Amino acid sequence: MTSVSKTKVTTHILDTSLGKPAADVRVWLEKLDGPKITLIAETQTDADGRAAKLTPEPVPSGHYRLCANIGAYFAATNRETLYHSAIIDVVISGEQDHYHLPLLISPYSYSTYRGS
Repeated sequence: MTSVSKTKVTTHILDTSLGKPAADVRVWLEKLDGPKITLIAETQTDADGRAAKLTPEPVPSGHYRLCANIGAYFAATNRETLYHSAIIDVVISGEQDHYHLPLLISPYSYSTYRGS
């Protein structure tokens, strides 16, 4: 019997240089299977910097990339940046209920961690 995946992925992007959420950032989730890359979902962060419904449907176990177009975000706020995009490369277990992958950004750095 095959188990049904119940894993959802969310993110919260915070602009640490301004100390506030990063609104209207395009984010997308890709599944990697060898050389094949499949777009799973795409959305924008809300006014609170959240993409809570990035995966409205659960995703199966596998290798994924959560990407954020932070270059456009900084350009929209008239700031230079080193990074065009931020990429979080993760392995997801379908046995977990939820993966929250926060992204902390500034014009010259970004970091992430496993949230709750």
